[in-house]
Formats: sequence, C-alpha cells, structure tokens
Amino acid sequence: MISGNLRSITAMLVAVGCFSLMDTVLKLLAAHYPALQVAALRGLVALPLVILFVTWRRAWGRMWQLRWPLHLLRGVLAVGMIGLFTYGVRGLPLANAYTLFFVAPLMITVLAVPFLGERVPPAHWWAVAIGLVGVLVALRPSPDAFLGWAGLAVLGAAACYAASAVAGRLLCRTDAPESLVLWTMVLLSLLAGALAAPGWVDLQADHLGLLAALGLTGFAGQLAITEAFRHGQASAVAPFEYTALAWGIGLDYALWAVLPDGYTLSGAAIIIVAGLYLLRHEKVHRQAEVHTSTDHP
Repeated sequence: MISGNLRSITAMLVAVGCFSLMDTVLKLLAAHYPALQVAALRGLVALPLVILFVTWRRAWGRMWQLRWPLHLLRGVLAVGMIGLFTYGVRGLPLANAYTLFFVAPLMITVLAVPFLGERVPPAHWWAVAIGLVGVLVALRPSPDAFLGWAGLAVLGAAACYAASAVAGRLLCRTDAPESLVLWTMVLLSLLAGALAAPGWVDLQADHLGLLAALGLTGFAGQLAITEAFRHGQASAVAPFEYTALAWGIGLDYALWAVLPDGYTLSGAAIIIVAGLYLLRHEKVHRQAEVHTSTDHP
C-alpha cells in the first residue's frame, strides 16, 4: 500500500504540473480569443489523442451502450467549466484563480448528499463552512480586490467541476472509464464550438504551438490523474492537488511578474486546511468502518 501511494503521489504531482501548464496556455490564448472558442479548442486539440488512446485500449466496443443523459450533462458542464475558467484567468493571476477553485472538493461534499446518497458527517459540514470563510477572505469585497466577474466566473467553474465529478461517479458505476473522457471531449468540442461560432476569431499561425501544448498537457494530465487514483488511497493522494498553488505562484511570477497578496494566501491557507481536514476525517472514518466490519463479521 505504501509503494502504491508513493507511485500515485508521484502521478498526482505530474498531473498537477501538466494541468497548471495547460491553464497557463488557456490564459495566454484567452488574451486573443473568446472564452468559448478557447473551450472548443481545448476539446478539438485533445480529440485526436483521446481517439488514439481509446483505440490502443481496444475500448471502442464499450463506447456506445451508455447513459447518454449523464454524458450530455457532463458535456454541458465541461463547456461551463472551461469557458468560465478561461474567462476568469483572463483577468486573474493563476494563484488567485486556483485559490477560488480549491473550493470544488467542498462543493462535491455538498452535492454527494442528494445525488450520490452519501451520508455526510457533521465534521464535513464544518469543513465546508470553514472553506467558504476562506473564499470570502480571498474574495474580500474591496475596491482593489478581485471580487467581480472574473472571481465569480472561477467559482462558477468550480461548481461545474464539482457537478461533473458527481455525474462521473454515477457513470463509473455502469459505463467504461474511457467513455467519460471521449464523450466529454466530443461534446465539449461540439457544444462550445456551436456557441462560439458566431464570434469565431481566425486562428493565428504563431499560436499553433500553444494549441499543440494545450492538447498534450491536457491529455498527459488526464492520464496522470487517472493513474494517481488507480493504485493509491484517495485520502493520501488528493491533498497533493493543492500543489497547484505553488505552480500558480511560480508561473505568475515567471511569465507576468505577479505575486499573490496576503489576502489571497490567507484565503488559500484556510481553504486548504478545510480540505485536508475533510480528507483526514474521511480516512479515519473509513478505517473505523473497516475495523468494525472485521470485529463483527
């Protein structure tokens, strides 16, 4: 188990790095193209790699007998998530955007009650409440703060991500995991492309490298995060998602010479502590259940 956790933690660190680089590309492209067009491009550049992956896995036979309503829902949520996040990072440093996006695991806890039928202990609700305090600290409603459309867009993206994660859990009970990746990218391309079509901006030749990087980093990140949760305990692996803040700070400074202020870092610390507490409590709760089932067969 320890070996599996180390392998999974390494994979999670790689995944976070890949997704941080992908978000950097989104931010660079957002300066030249509408947010929905960037979302469509995210799906389009990833599709060839996803198709090759499904072919390599010989999974095409499992791609059609699906729960289509949930797949369509995930496609709509993917458009919302990528479109809103791209709009948000256009006006926010990456570190600020990641601080707000860290609330997503807390949102998943809230959604798990009505949609997954999970029983959430009182301690989890305390973690959610503390995390929301962290969001308020980071958003601080002052004239020079980033409380505005950009910050709200990132929170909207986090909500879409949380809802998509819950829908994904439901789909994993019946559908092949490869189908989730394939149809999310297909629907993201089609839906975002249709919405972006009226205001489509011609692609610039010198952005082809960025588009290639967008596809490669997103695909590599998806493979790495799948590997991360395949072998290790979720409670041991998930906390390393918070290393995205370090990536955000480093990339902000390297590319835009921007550093987060004390409010952003304080809010991030509160949200991260709430998330880690939630994960720790969940681990202890599950261990108690295992011991109980062992003692009373």
